[in-house]
Amino acid sequence: MAMDYDLVTLKEAGLDTDAGIGFTGNKEKYISAVQRFYRNHEKNSAKVKEFYEAKDYENYCLTVHALKSNARMIGADSLSRLFEELEKAAKESDTDTIERKTASALSEYAGLVGKLEPVAGHTEIHPPDEISAEEARRIADELLNALDDYNDELSKELVLKLRSYPFRITQSNKLTEASGYIDDFLYDEAAELIREIYPDIE
Repeated sequence: MAMDYDLVTLKEAGLDTDAGIGFTGNKEKYISAVQRFYRNHEKNSAKVKEFYEAKDYENYCLTVHALKSNARMIGADSLSRLFEELEKAAKESDTDTIERKTASALSEYAGLVGKLEPVAGHTEIHPPDEISAEEARRIADELLNALDDYNDELSKELVLKLRSYPFRITQSNKLTEASGYIDDFLYDEAAELIREIYPDIE
């Protein structure tokens, strides 16, 4: 099967495909996650360079945190650890580590993306139950309005729909937390979490 061949190719590229499938749920969702990782490389690398050069370590930290999660989700453990080290350095204002390791992290990132091209650079895979970014943004907007109106039933229904978007682990956990807030009638707290994950719908 083509998908099994893709998994072999990704394993040869250095990914822990078993871990990736465990994080994403199944083979189709895993391949889809790898393709998003591939597509977002140019944009994310540019953001890291921009914040690094501007010494904007707050946004630098947020960006490498997201990349750490993205890399971990697809089983790119070495790259995930590199971004985790940079995230820790940014939190602790360890500019020496940031200066020494940003370029090597971006180089490893680019190198991995190059190895993913045979699988991720072609026809995109969209699992049957996965919604598009456009649909996810529409649902998130409806959800924020429902929370503003204290509409309990509609809010719960929209959270379930939003779960069909392939969020990263961190954002998925925030969505679960928001659902718990809705159960406890804490609508403002739930809305705050939805606003936090909104920029990651891309």
